[in-house]
Amino acid sequence: MPLLMAALIIVPVASGVAPTPEETNVADQWVAAGFKARPETPATQPAPATEPRSPYLAGPPFSFKYDGRSSIELLKEWRLEQSSRERGASQTERTCSWTDPRTGLQVRCVAVQYHDFPVVEWTVYFKNTGTNDTPILADIQSLDLQIQRRSNAEFVLHYHTGDNCTADSYQPHQMPLATNSTRRFVPAGGRPTTGAFPYFNVEHDGGGLICVIGWPGQWAAQFVRDGGASLRVMGGQELTRFKLLPGEEVRSPLSAVLFWKGDWIRSQNLWRRWMIAHNLPRPNGKVVPTHYAGCSGNPQPRAEEEIGQIDGWLKEGIKLDYWFIDAGWYPGRGDWVNVGTWEVDTTRFPHGLREVADHCHARGIKFIVWFEPERVTGGSWLAEQHPEWVLGGKNGGLLNLGNRDAWQWVVERVDRLLTSQGIDVYRQDFNMDPLPHWRANDSPDRQGITEIKHLTGYLAFWDELLRRHPALYIDTCASGGRRNDLETLRRAVPLLRSDYPITDFTAGCANGQQGHTHGMSQWIPYHGTGAPLSDAYTMRSCFAPAYRLGWDPRNQNINHALLRTTVAQFRLVEKYLLGDFYPLTPYSLGEDTWLAWQFDQPESGEGVVQAFRRQKSFYESARLKLRGLQSSARYAVVNLDRPADRQEYAGSELMEKGLLIELPTQPGSAVITYRKAE
Repeated sequence: MPLLMAALIIVPVASGVAPTPEETNVADQWVAAGFKARPETPATQPAPATEPRSPYLAGPPFSFKYDGRSSIELLKEWRLEQSSRERGASQTERTCSWTDPRTGLQVRCVAVQYHDFPVVEWTVYFKNTGTNDTPILADIQSLDLQIQRRSNAEFVLHYHTGDNCTADSYQPHQMPLATNSTRRFVPAGGRPTTGAFPYFNVEHDGGGLICVIGWPGQWAAQFVRDGGASLRVMGGQELTRFKLLPGEEVRSPLSAVLFWKGDWIRSQNLWRRWMIAHNLPRPNGKVVPTHYAGCSGNPQPRAEEEIGQIDGWLKEGIKLDYWFIDAGWYPGRGDWVNVGTWEVDTTRFPHGLREVADHCHARGIKFIVWFEPERVTGGSWLAEQHPEWVLGGKNGGLLNLGNRDAWQWVVERVDRLLTSQGIDVYRQDFNMDPLPHWRANDSPDRQGITEIKHLTGYLAFWDELLRRHPALYIDTCASGGRRNDLETLRRAVPLLRSDYPITDFTAGCANGQQGHTHGMSQWIPYHGTGAPLSDAYTMRSCFAPAYRLGWDPRNQNINHALLRTTVAQFRLVEKYLLGDFYPLTPYSLGEDTWLAWQFDQPESGEGVVQAFRRQKSFYESARLKLRGLQSSARYAVVNLDRPADRQEYAGSELMEKGLLIELPTQPGSAVITYRKAE
């Protein structure tokens, strides 16, 4: 019988993915040298004989132009003040402030170094402390680093496609960065993960550097190779050219870097662990839970229908953790897309959404409700009553969260609805491209200002909701997964990682969902998706930390036994889905291949493997080399389709020879758990 061998062969790492002293030292050296005026020609300066030069060149990790001059020149002339403070046991905050004595422009960089991970992040603030408008501040690169290669091996860039509501959303890529070349990335329309993805991993010299731009709007990144051994990495808000008014302050995007050595897949797991430890939301101090949820999906929901479907799930013996009411619960003109009147439609919910919330809460189910406050349609309450708050006016457009009155209104309105309607999870969608509205509102000497102020207001809006509601968590949705930047993911989780499954319920949708998990899991540990109730192959393709099946369980024509079995299997594996992630085969959407991955929890010695044989693959089996196990330990392995058939293997055998999986059907799938034997 022919075997499909996993093509991604990786040397097992027995020690797991804990940061090494070498990685920590690289971060320490870079921070110590970084926050001062950048030398003009650091690459040509010889290193001390007793101390090898860091490949990451010293100087502030950002740049800009001010009154036509480069910050590399200016910061050496300005007064520098520095301070630091400890933020708990694991973080040190370092602040560097440069002030122009002529105009009063203050440039303040606030950096945080993490001591439990080789990670440094920073944000740059620009404030006019003078009495006159500043000269033009332009071309702000909130991330500007230079890497000096030591070996002859070329730089390799690992990057991903953003969400396009397509099967290839989150597709991973890698490319060598040839000399005298530039590679540029930019999203479409102002939502940060539309098409492009602001998460990058530069591999070089047996290690590398993860670089991330955290900005909920329009960013751009460039990787510029010179003719020698250097790579310059730049990124930030795509367009900045503005003066600052007296007393005015604006901020840059958040930048984050992670230094790593060894294997790049391991570095992605270092990133995942940092995301979970320091970024994943924690309502009431607890990590946002993995869960199973239900949703009717009715674009004109009604109270009795929502309650009926909830009871249908419970009647089938399936416990729901959450229930969604999606778009359409507000007054409109017969279509959910007409938003801007944020009150409950009492013709369909005569007792408010609270009736559904109370029904959920009495049965141990949390309640999720959809909102879209930034988009405003003509004829809505906001467009009619406050056109001055809307970029687009009375005809509708973008609610300007940079307008203090608009911001205060939306905070109070959403806060009141969360409280009065018993809402546990605030789901915010964003189905429009904001970039044209931002740029149309800027004068030639204020380009980028509207975007900055809107996004600052957007983040402050969420921060205020979370302050008022400590048990709340937020679901970020922007036509699916088009707003999954780092700043957003510190406040929210994407319960629907792409709208693609809504638009395609074919077998190809299952393959696309597999591709989404394979790609997205390398960067974003917590994400969600759903599928129609169809077959085990499709439904297993959608296993994610937040999982749901869109079907009315009261329909007696569906396969209720399959529904119960699939949900029960998800319950068995959901605890592994925030573990380390290893792709076991190369990414592919091809119908003649296999796709497989592993979620591993080395601390407890257990995990899960999922494997999928596509519908046109003639290979009936695959041998997959697992990762992260202990070579000397033995592991009990169970295929959930044959739970009584328990096998036991040495960790060395599973990592070196591989786990043999046989799938005679086309398509076919397997969910296999393993646990270190006692």
